[in-house]
Amino acid sequence: MQKKNKGALNLVGLVLFLLALPLFFRMGGGQFAMAEVLPGQVPSDKLSLAFLQQEEKEVITANVLGKEDIEFSKSLAISAGGRPMNVTAEQLAKMQDFSYLKSNYYIVDSRTTFFPEDIDVEQALGLDLTIEKTKKEPKVLIFHTHSHEGFSDSDMSKGLQEGIWGVGERLKEILEEEYGIGVIHDSGQYDVVNGKGQITGAYERMEPPIREILAKYPSIEVCIDLHRDGVAEGTRLVTEIDGKPCAQVMFFNGLCRLNKDGTTQPISGLENPYLKENLAFSLQMKTAANQRYPDFSRKIYLSAYRFSLHMLPRSTLIEVGAQTNTKEEALNAMEPLAEVLASVLLS
Repeated sequence: MQKKNKGALNLVGLVLFLLALPLFFRMGGGQFAMAEVLPGQVPSDKLSLAFLQQEEKEVITANVLGKEDIEFSKSLAISAGGRPMNVTAEQLAKMQDFSYLKSNYYIVDSRTTFFPEDIDVEQALGLDLTIEKTKKEPKVLIFHTHSHEGFSDSDMSKGLQEGIWGVGERLKEILEEEYGIGVIHDSGQYDVVNGKGQITGAYERMEPPIREILAKYPSIEVCIDLHRDGVAEGTRLVTEIDGKPCAQVMFFNGLCRLNKDGTTQPISGLENPYLKENLAFSLQMKTAANQRYPDFSRKIYLSAYRFSLHMLPRSTLIEVGAQTNTKEEALNAMEPLAEVLASVLLS
């Protein structure tokens, strides 16, 4: 008798479950069911509304696009810190292979070492680095530790606008006028001592006045130390974007450690509390640049030293072309660079 009652209850439960299925799917339950049976699509602890909405969009799109289009459009929304940054699932899997990441995204100075534990790709791409979009108060500081760096056709006797400082002024204009981001552009000359050029010690001379600016304007959340690289005279760092010749850019990080006597040791007195954030910032910008302008950004350069990257979490050092580029190429590069910065900084 008990077995018959139990069987009847099971049958009733099955009928109720089948009747409830349409309501379950209309409420979005089907998306959670898909997530359960396709765990490789997204880590179980990363399910978010943005990801589920993307999945729903792909299901709808599948009716009108071919298989190749659907495969190309699939992306993984990473939201570890809040704002998702989309990369293809295939690309994320490649980037999580440290040997692939190191060889395709970085140049590592021989004086230092880059370890797998230095960066978690998923966390780095998911870190929320966004800022409030406003011109009422400054949000970005652009400065130049080496303000007298010029280009192939620069006449530095005419003033700083002929070199990298003029390029920084163009970046400021675009960020303010096109993206609504308040910018301060510092005109300090830290590579000059007593009227003469002096590169040595420029980073030490730069820090006190930059700290003063940050103290005066606590709304600043982003520090950009803008430079021009130095390369062999036969090297041309140029690409074409929207029909214009543009100098290629390179994002730069300092790891604050040196190889010494067969081991890697921290550099005492040159610590950086924001190293993880710095690395995430450059990786997000490199990824965004690759998505928009594949030939625009060179590999991220990892050096042994700290440079100017320890004052804010969103600190970056960017090399714009080299001495073999023209002023026009460097100035043209500010449009795509501003777009890349805005894609990371604005929600």
